[in-house]
Amino acid sequence: MTSRGTKYWDTGTIPLIAPEMLGDIIAALADVALVISDDGQIKSVIANPTHEALDDLSHWESKHVSDTLTRESRPKFDRALQQFLDNDPNVRPVQLNHSDDGRDIGLPVNYSFHHVGPDGSLLMLGRDLRPISEMQQQLVKAQIALEQDYEQQREYDTRFRVLMESSRDAVVFVALNTGRIIDVNSIAARLLGRDRDDLIGSPFAQEFDGRRKGELMDALSSSALAEGPSSLSVNTRQGRKAIRVHPTMFRATGERVMLCRLDLSEGGAPVTDDLPERLSGLFDQGADAIAFTDQDGNLTSVNEAFLELTNVAHALNVKGRSLADYLHRGNVDLRVLLENAARVGHIRLYSTRMAGEFGEPRTVEISATYLSDLENPSYAFIMRDASRADAVRVAPAPVGQENVKSVMELVGSATLKEIVAETTDVVERMCIETALELTSNNRVAAAEMLGLSRQSLYVKLRKYVLLNKND
Repeated sequence: MTSRGTKYWDTGTIPLIAPEMLGDIIAALADVALVISDDGQIKSVIANPTHEALDDLSHWESKHVSDTLTRESRPKFDRALQQFLDNDPNVRPVQLNHSDDGRDIGLPVNYSFHHVGPDGSLLMLGRDLRPISEMQQQLVKAQIALEQDYEQQREYDTRFRVLMESSRDAVVFVALNTGRIIDVNSIAARLLGRDRDDLIGSPFAQEFDGRRKGELMDALSSSALAEGPSSLSVNTRQGRKAIRVHPTMFRATGERVMLCRLDLSEGGAPVTDDLPERLSGLFDQGADAIAFTDQDGNLTSVNEAFLELTNVAHALNVKGRSLADYLHRGNVDLRVLLENAARVGHIRLYSTRMAGEFGEPRTVEISATYLSDLENPSYAFIMRDASRADAVRVAPAPVGQENVKSVMELVGSATLKEIVAETTDVVERMCIETALELTSNNRVAAAEMLGLSRQSLYVKLRKYVLLNKND
């Protein structure tokens, strides 16, 4: 309470502060305090005596504030001072960098402006930003170091993945405490008969017959700790293959991990038979286009010759697409190939045309095989470019049983009108019978294959007394 009975902190009043104490209070509240005139001339400088990082700033007195600032801070000070003198309500504290005789001394200060008297003097209270700046620099360095660690980690992951996939050994990483698969390469996944994505995270013991998790992990641990090379014989659940597991134990990030190298036991496969490698080489380097599809005709694997035949840049551009997208008659050709291959196991020398998105159609001869003994049945197609042979092929004679085979080879590679133009009614009937046989008497598909409308096909069926055939 004051002597008049009012409170110090009532609206419009403040505690009475002795003049000789005001400077100490200001110095304690701010790191730097400047008393300036309304034109920016420094009248007095007060520095916080407890701030050891601040030098003696008394030589700033009688200078203009701009003379103590770096070049980029001078317009910022002029704008802030003018806004404050204009009583702009939006004026905010301004960050200024001080210099000494044109030399940056690295003193960033955040200033606020205050009126202090009727003579127009202003008080600039400043907070040294160097601690914040140093902290920001440390954060930036920490962020850069973290990013470098991430990049290094990604590089190591890439090297590890390339090494795993290019290795000829089947390798599985298993967590010893949980018995679950941490990582596995493609060779090991094929040996175990499952997809790699399905194996990761699954119990390692469930991939083998008659093996419990605890029993298998104990046996692997004992084998890994045994003196000299040691391995464990197991039988895979998928495919019933006899394999040997060569375990190696190590510790990573505080967790014990088992590296298991898998290989076929003696008798599990002929040791002198390198048929898989030869088939892989044929697929990669063969002259004929080879493609594998699922049961719906969607492409799963293609070789380089297929990409050249269809003018496709990369195998990723065709994977998952239907083979019908590259056949001349689309789903008609594909349905004939799939149905006949599934019915009799394979189909040979099916003539049609193939083309990619940018190439001209080329005549091909396709052989299709249904692979039904796999876990996921699929189809294998071998496509041979027959465009050169098609160019020199002699047109079949009008009649004669000796030309029957040549005429049958034309079905699917040309429309019925092109064939009939150089053949007789006998050939026309033969073509219709062949189309009905290839499509299992599906007259809609046969009409599309022959390039006829359904009505025209029925007219010709009546003409040759074939309407009730195979009904």
